[in-house]
Amino acid sequence: MELLGLTLPQLQQICNEMQLPAYNAKQIADWLYKQRVCSIDDMTNLSLRTRAMLNERYTVGRHEPMDVQQSADGTKKYLFAVGEHYVETVYIPEGDRATLCISSQAGCRMGCRFCATGLGGYRGSISAAQIVNQILSVPEASELTNIVYMGMGEPMDNYEAVLQSTEVLTAEWGMAWSPRRITVSSVGIIATLKRFIEESQCHLAISLHNPFAEQRQEIMPVQQRYPIAAVINLLRQYNWHGQRRLSFEYTMFKGVNDSLLHASELVRMLRGIPCRVNLIPFHPNPKAERFQPSSEATIARFRDYLSAHGLTATVRTSRGQDIEAACGLLATNQVISYKF
Repeated sequence: MELLGLTLPQLQQICNEMQLPAYNAKQIADWLYKQRVCSIDDMTNLSLRTRAMLNERYTVGRHEPMDVQQSADGTKKYLFAVGEHYVETVYIPEGDRATLCISSQAGCRMGCRFCATGLGGYRGSISAAQIVNQILSVPEASELTNIVYMGMGEPMDNYEAVLQSTEVLTAEWGMAWSPRRITVSSVGIIATLKRFIEESQCHLAISLHNPFAEQRQEIMPVQQRYPIAAVINLLRQYNWHGQRRLSFEYTMFKGVNDSLLHASELVRMLRGIPCRVNLIPFHPNPKAERFQPSSEATIARFRDYLSAHGLTATVRTSRGQDIEAACGLLATNQVISYKF
Protein backbone atom coordinates (compact mmCIF):
# COMPACT_ATOMS: atom_id res chain seq x y z
CA MET A 1 0.00 0.00 0.00
CA GLU A 2 1.18 3.52 -0.78
CA LEU A 3 1.51 6.29 1.80
CA LEU A 4 1.43 9.05 -0.80
CA GLY A 5 -1.96 10.70 -1.09
CA LEU A 6 -3.04 9.78 2.43
CA THR A 7 -4.41 12.51 4.69
CA LEU A 8 -3.16 13.22 8.19
CA PRO A 9 -6.15 11.43 9.82
CA GLN A 10 -5.44 8.40 7.63
CA LEU A 11 -1.79 8.44 8.65
CA GLN A 12 -2.87 8.75 12.28
CA GLN A 13 -5.05 5.67 11.83
CA ILE A 14 -2.08 3.75 10.44
CA CYS A 15 0.07 4.74 13.40
CA ASN A 16 -2.69 3.73 15.79
CA GLU A 17 -3.08 0.32 14.14
CA MET A 18 0.68 -0.25 14.23
CA GLN A 19 0.88 1.00 17.83
CA LEU A 20 3.27 3.76 16.85
CA PRO A 21 3.42 7.12 18.67
CA ALA A 22 0.71 9.50 17.45
CA TYR A 23 3.26 12.18 16.54
CA ASN A 24 4.76 9.84 13.93
CA ALA A 25 1.80 10.61 11.66
CA LYS A 26 2.74 14.28 11.38
CA GLN A 27 6.37 13.35 10.82
CA ILE A 28 5.40 11.02 7.99
CA ALA A 29 3.20 13.72 6.44
CA ASP A 30 6.13 16.17 6.58
CA TRP A 31 8.40 13.69 4.82
CA LEU A 32 5.82 12.93 2.14
CA TYR A 33 4.60 16.43 1.31
CA LYS A 34 7.20 18.91 2.51
CA GLN A 35 10.48 17.02 2.20
CA ARG A 36 9.03 14.98 -0.68
CA VAL A 37 11.09 11.86 -0.06
CA CYS A 38 10.88 8.82 -2.30
CA SER A 39 11.70 6.17 0.32
CA ILE A 40 10.59 5.34 3.84
CA ASP A 41 14.29 4.87 4.69
CA ASP A 42 14.77 8.61 4.06
CA MET A 43 12.41 9.48 6.92
CA THR A 44 15.38 9.85 9.24
CA ASN A 45 13.61 11.23 12.32
CA LEU A 46 11.64 7.99 12.57
CA SER A 47 13.33 5.23 14.50
CA LEU A 48 14.94 2.37 12.61
CA ARG A 49 12.33 0.05 14.09
CA THR A 50 9.49 2.30 12.92
CA ARG A 51 10.92 2.54 9.42
CA ALA A 52 11.34 -1.24 9.28
CA MET A 53 7.71 -1.74 10.36
CA LEU A 54 6.47 0.70 7.74
CA ASN A 55 8.60 -0.91 5.05
CA GLU A 56 6.96 -4.25 5.76
CA ARG A 57 3.52 -2.90 4.85
CA TYR A 58 3.93 0.27 2.80
CA THR A 59 5.85 2.09 0.11
CA VAL A 60 6.00 5.86 -0.37
CA GLY A 61 4.32 5.52 -3.76
CA ARG A 62 6.50 7.83 -5.81
CA HIS A 63 6.94 6.87 -9.46
CA GLU A 64 8.93 8.87 -12.01
CA PRO A 65 7.36 9.59 -15.41
CA MET A 66 8.11 6.94 -18.00
CA ASP A 67 8.92 9.47 -20.68
CA VAL A 68 8.40 13.04 -21.87
CA GLN A 69 7.69 14.87 -25.09
CA GLN A 70 8.57 18.55 -25.47
CA SER A 71 6.77 21.05 -27.67
CA ALA A 72 8.39 23.84 -29.65
CA ASP A 73 6.61 26.30 -27.32
CA GLY A 74 8.18 24.79 -24.17
CA THR A 75 5.18 22.72 -23.10
CA LYS A 76 6.06 19.22 -21.88
CA LYS A 77 3.84 16.14 -21.84
CA TYR A 78 4.76 13.44 -19.34
CA LEU A 79 3.64 9.81 -19.42
CA PHE A 80 2.88 8.08 -16.11
CA ALA A 81 2.06 4.42 -15.57
CA VAL A 82 -0.96 3.90 -13.30
CA GLY A 83 -1.22 0.19 -12.69
CA GLU A 84 -1.81 -1.47 -16.05
CA HIS A 85 -2.77 1.80 -17.71
CA TYR A 86 -1.28 5.21 -18.45
CA VAL A 87 -2.11 8.87 -17.98
CA GLU A 88 -0.61 12.02 -19.42
CA THR A 89 0.33 15.14 -17.49
CA VAL A 90 1.13 18.46 -19.13
CA TYR A 91 3.57 21.09 -17.86
CA ILE A 92 2.86 24.58 -19.27
CA PRO A 93 5.40 27.35 -18.60
CA GLU A 94 4.15 30.83 -19.38
CA GLY A 95 5.98 33.90 -18.08
CA ASP A 96 6.00 33.77 -14.29
CA ARG A 97 3.37 31.01 -14.26
CA ALA A 98 4.11 27.29 -14.34
CA THR A 99 0.90 25.28 -14.65
CA LEU A 100 0.57 21.52 -14.39
CA CYS A 101 -2.47 19.96 -16.05
CA ILE A 102 -3.07 16.64 -14.29
CA SER A 103 -5.24 13.61 -15.00
CA SER A 104 -7.81 12.10 -12.64
CA GLN A 105 -8.66 8.97 -14.66
CA ALA A 106 -7.11 6.74 -17.29
CA GLY A 107 -9.38 7.62 -20.18
CA CYS A 108 -12.87 9.01 -19.60
CA ARG A 109 -16.40 7.68 -19.78
CA MET A 110 -18.14 10.98 -20.53
CA GLY A 111 -17.76 10.34 -24.28
CA CYS A 112 -17.62 13.93 -25.52
CA ARG A 113 -17.63 13.67 -29.31
CA PHE A 114 -14.79 16.14 -29.85
CA CYS A 115 -12.36 14.94 -27.16
CA ALA A 116 -9.65 12.39 -27.93
CA THR A 117 -9.65 11.26 -24.30
CA GLY A 118 -13.38 10.54 -24.22
CA LEU A 119 -13.39 8.95 -27.66
CA GLY A 120 -10.55 6.67 -26.58
CA GLY A 121 -12.72 5.09 -23.90
CA TYR A 122 -12.52 4.61 -20.15
CA ARG A 123 -9.89 2.38 -18.57
CA GLY A 124 -10.28 3.19 -14.90
CA SER A 125 -10.10 5.75 -12.13
CA ILE A 126 -6.79 6.40 -10.43
CA SER A 127 -5.95 6.76 -6.74
CA ALA A 128 -5.17 9.88 -4.76
CA ALA A 129 -1.57 8.61 -4.63
CA GLN A 130 -1.44 8.45 -8.43
CA ILE A 131 -2.89 11.95 -8.70
CA VAL A 132 -0.46 13.48 -6.20
CA ASN A 133 2.44 11.58 -7.73
CA GLN A 134 1.94 13.46 -11.00
CA ILE A 135 2.51 16.72 -9.13
CA LEU A 136 5.52 15.65 -7.08
CA SER A 137 7.32 13.57 -9.70
CA VAL A 138 7.64 15.92 -12.67
CA PRO A 139 11.13 17.52 -12.77
CA GLU A 140 9.52 20.97 -12.50
CA ALA A 141 7.67 20.13 -9.27
CA SER A 142 9.37 22.87 -7.25
CA GLU A 143 8.54 25.51 -9.89
CA LEU A 144 4.79 24.95 -10.11
CA THR A 145 2.48 27.88 -9.43
CA ASN A 146 -0.87 26.40 -10.52
CA ILE A 147 -2.57 23.02 -10.79
CA VAL A 148 -5.51 22.33 -13.10
CA TYR A 149 -7.49 19.08 -13.03
CA MET A 150 -8.14 19.31 -16.76
CA GLY A 151 -6.18 16.34 -18.08
CA MET A 152 -7.56 12.89 -18.79
CA GLY A 153 -10.80 11.97 -17.06
CA GLU A 154 -13.76 13.62 -15.36
CA PRO A 155 -12.77 14.68 -11.82
CA MET A 156 -16.32 14.41 -10.47
CA ASP A 157 -16.44 10.81 -11.68
CA ASN A 158 -13.53 10.02 -9.36
CA TYR A 159 -14.62 12.37 -6.64
CA GLU A 160 -13.23 10.83 -3.45
CA ALA A 161 -9.70 10.49 -4.84
CA VAL A 162 -9.81 14.00 -6.32
CA LEU A 163 -11.06 15.59 -3.10
CA GLN A 164 -8.45 13.70 -1.08
CA SER A 165 -5.70 14.89 -3.41
CA THR A 166 -6.83 18.52 -3.12
CA GLU A 167 -6.83 18.15 0.67
CA VAL A 168 -3.21 16.97 0.50
CA LEU A 169 -2.38 19.97 -1.69
CA THR A 170 -4.03 22.59 0.50
CA ALA A 171 -3.78 21.38 4.12
CA GLU A 172 -1.16 22.87 6.42
CA TRP A 173 0.10 19.36 7.23
CA GLY A 174 0.32 18.73 3.48
CA MET A 175 1.71 20.92 0.73
CA ALA A 176 -0.01 24.03 2.10
CA TRP A 177 -1.00 25.47 -1.25
CA SER A 178 -3.71 28.11 -1.47
CA PRO A 179 -6.85 26.60 -3.04
CA ARG A 180 -6.80 29.67 -5.31
CA ARG A 181 -3.90 28.04 -7.14
CA ILE A 182 -5.99 24.99 -8.04
CA THR A 183 -8.79 24.63 -10.60
CA VAL A 184 -10.95 21.53 -10.93
CA SER A 185 -13.03 21.00 -14.08
CA SER A 186 -16.29 19.11 -14.59
CA VAL A 187 -18.90 18.43 -17.24
CA GLY A 188 -21.46 18.81 -14.46
CA ILE A 189 -22.11 15.56 -12.54
CA ILE A 190 -24.56 17.21 -10.20
CA ALA A 191 -24.38 15.12 -7.01
CA THR A 192 -20.60 15.23 -6.69
CA LEU A 193 -20.42 18.75 -8.09
CA LYS A 194 -22.62 19.91 -5.21
CA ARG A 195 -20.32 18.16 -2.76
CA PHE A 196 -17.25 19.73 -4.33
CA ILE A 197 -18.68 23.24 -4.07
CA GLU A 198 -19.45 22.69 -0.39
CA GLU A 199 -16.38 20.66 0.60
CA SER A 200 -13.61 22.43 -1.31
CA GLN A 201 -12.48 26.00 -1.88
CA CYS A 202 -10.63 25.33 -5.12
CA HIS A 203 -11.67 27.13 -8.29
CA LEU A 204 -14.28 25.43 -10.47
CA ALA A 205 -14.46 25.21 -14.27
CA ILE A 206 -17.57 23.86 -16.00
CA SER A 207 -17.30 22.35 -19.48
CA LEU A 208 -20.24 24.00 -21.24
CA HIS A 209 -19.42 24.12 -25.00
CA ASN A 210 -22.98 24.82 -26.18
CA PRO A 211 -25.81 26.69 -24.43
CA PHE A 212 -28.60 24.94 -26.40
CA ALA A 213 -29.62 21.65 -24.78
CA GLU A 214 -30.23 19.59 -27.92
CA GLN A 215 -27.06 20.80 -29.59
CA ARG A 216 -25.02 20.21 -26.44
CA GLN A 217 -26.33 16.67 -26.22
CA GLU A 218 -25.10 15.99 -29.76
CA ILE A 219 -21.52 16.70 -28.70
CA MET A 220 -21.75 15.86 -24.99
CA PRO A 221 -23.87 12.76 -24.20
CA VAL A 222 -23.73 13.65 -20.49
CA GLN A 223 -26.26 16.40 -21.27
CA GLN A 224 -29.06 13.81 -21.27
CA ARG A 225 -28.39 12.81 -17.66
CA TYR A 226 -27.05 16.11 -16.34
CA PRO A 227 -28.67 18.95 -18.31
CA ILE A 228 -26.66 22.15 -18.37
CA ALA A 229 -29.74 24.07 -17.18
CA ALA A 230 -29.75 21.96 -14.00
CA VAL A 231 -26.02 22.54 -13.56
CA ILE A 232 -26.52 26.32 -13.88
CA ASN A 233 -29.44 26.22 -11.41
CA LEU A 234 -27.18 24.46 -8.90
CA LEU A 235 -24.40 27.01 -9.37
CA ARG A 236 -26.85 29.87 -8.79
CA GLN A 237 -27.43 28.59 -5.26
CA TYR A 238 -23.89 29.55 -4.18
CA ASN A 239 -21.99 32.78 -3.70
CA TRP A 240 -19.32 33.35 -6.36
CA HIS A 241 -18.55 36.94 -5.39
CA GLY A 242 -15.52 36.07 -3.25
CA GLN A 243 -12.02 35.05 -4.23
CA ARG A 244 -13.14 31.65 -5.45
CA ARG A 245 -13.46 31.69 -9.24
CA LEU A 246 -16.14 30.08 -11.38
CA SER A 247 -15.37 29.70 -15.06
CA PHE A 248 -16.99 28.06 -18.06
CA GLU A 249 -14.99 26.26 -20.73
CA TYR A 250 -16.28 26.77 -24.26
CA THR A 251 -14.52 25.00 -27.12
CA MET A 252 -15.35 26.66 -30.43
CA PHE A 253 -16.30 24.61 -33.48
CA LYS A 254 -16.82 26.07 -36.92
CA GLY A 255 -20.51 26.24 -37.77
CA VAL A 256 -21.51 24.31 -34.66
CA ASN A 257 -21.51 26.68 -31.68
CA ASP A 258 -19.77 29.86 -32.81
CA SER A 259 -22.63 32.07 -34.03
CA LEU A 260 -23.81 35.25 -32.33
CA LEU A 261 -27.05 33.37 -31.60
CA HIS A 262 -24.99 31.04 -29.42
CA ALA A 263 -23.25 34.00 -27.84
CA SER A 264 -26.59 35.65 -27.08
CA GLU A 265 -27.95 32.49 -25.45
CA LEU A 266 -24.76 32.14 -23.42
CA VAL A 267 -25.23 35.68 -22.12
CA ARG A 268 -28.83 34.88 -21.17
CA MET A 269 -27.87 31.60 -19.50
CA LEU A 270 -25.08 33.08 -17.37
CA ARG A 271 -26.65 36.45 -16.58
CA GLY A 272 -26.12 37.41 -12.95
CA ILE A 273 -23.46 34.79 -12.23
CA PRO A 274 -19.99 36.23 -11.48
CA CYS A 275 -17.90 34.12 -13.80
CA ARG A 276 -15.40 33.94 -16.62
CA VAL A 277 -15.90 32.31 -20.02
CA ASN A 278 -12.77 30.71 -21.47
CA LEU A 279 -13.04 30.37 -25.24
CA ILE A 280 -10.91 27.47 -26.43
CA PRO A 281 -9.89 27.01 -30.06
CA PHE A 282 -10.74 23.45 -31.11
CA HIS A 283 -7.69 21.28 -31.69
CA PRO A 284 -8.44 18.84 -34.53
CA ASN A 285 -7.83 15.17 -33.90
CA PRO A 286 -8.34 12.09 -36.10
CA LYS A 287 -11.05 10.75 -33.80
CA ALA A 288 -13.25 13.83 -34.31
CA GLU A 289 -12.96 14.61 -38.00
CA ARG A 290 -16.48 16.02 -38.19
CA PHE A 291 -15.36 19.11 -36.26
CA GLN A 292 -13.26 22.01 -37.50
CA PRO A 293 -11.91 24.97 -35.52
CA SER A 294 -13.59 28.35 -35.69
CA SER A 295 -11.54 31.07 -37.31
CA GLU A 296 -9.60 33.55 -35.17
CA ALA A 297 -11.89 36.32 -36.42
CA THR A 298 -15.01 34.37 -35.42
CA ILE A 299 -13.60 33.66 -31.96
CA ALA A 300 -12.67 37.34 -31.51
CA ARG A 301 -16.17 38.42 -32.56
CA PHE A 302 -17.72 35.92 -30.14
CA ARG A 303 -15.47 37.14 -27.31
CA ASP A 304 -16.25 40.77 -28.04
CA TYR A 305 -19.99 40.09 -28.00
CA LEU A 306 -19.77 38.40 -24.61
CA SER A 307 -17.64 41.23 -23.22
CA ALA A 308 -20.01 43.88 -24.55
CA HIS A 309 -22.89 42.15 -22.79
CA GLY A 310 -21.32 41.93 -19.34
CA LEU A 311 -19.43 38.62 -19.35
CA THR A 312 -15.71 38.36 -18.76
CA ALA A 313 -14.44 36.41 -21.75
CA THR A 314 -10.92 35.35 -22.67
CA VAL A 315 -9.41 33.28 -25.46
CA ARG A 316 -7.14 30.50 -24.25
CA THR A 317 -3.78 30.32 -25.97
CA SER A 318 -3.12 26.93 -27.55
CA ARG A 319 -0.05 25.24 -26.09
CA GLY A 320 1.61 21.95 -26.98
CA GLN A 321 -0.51 21.15 -30.01
CA ASP A 322 2.49 19.73 -31.90
CA ILE A 323 2.89 16.98 -29.27
CA GLU A 324 -0.84 16.41 -28.78
CA ALA A 325 -0.75 18.06 -25.37
CA ALA A 326 -3.34 20.76 -26.05
CA CYS A 327 -6.89 20.74 -24.67
CA GLY A 328 -8.86 17.70 -25.81
CA LEU A 329 -5.91 15.80 -27.27
CA LEU A 330 -4.68 13.68 -24.34
CA ALA A 331 -5.21 10.02 -25.14
CA THR A 332 -1.82 8.26 -24.64
CA ASN A 333 -2.21 6.93 -28.22
CA GLN A 334 -1.50 3.41 -26.96
CA VAL A 335 1.86 4.80 -25.82
CA ILE A 336 3.05 4.50 -29.44
CA SER A 337 4.22 8.08 -29.74
CA TYR A 338 6.60 7.79 -26.79
CA LYS A 339 10.16 6.72 -27.35
CA PHE A 340 11.53 4.34 -24.73
